Amino acid sequence: MDTKLLDILACPICKGTLVYNKEAQELICKLDRLAYPIRDDIPVMLEDEARKLPADEEIA
Repeated sequence: MDTKLLDILACPICKGTLVYNKEAQELICKLDRLAYPIRDDIPVMLEDEARKLPADEEIA
């Protein structure tokens, strides 16, 4: 994931900062507890495509 791209991307819901999870290939919004997938090096920033993080899943 390009760090310049990560610097300008924001959560489409709350406009908050995203955390890159390299192992899972996801961008995570800690505030909304959503994980947006990265497919073929392209972040999919759609709420319908995001995975809801369970309360017991730790966010790095």
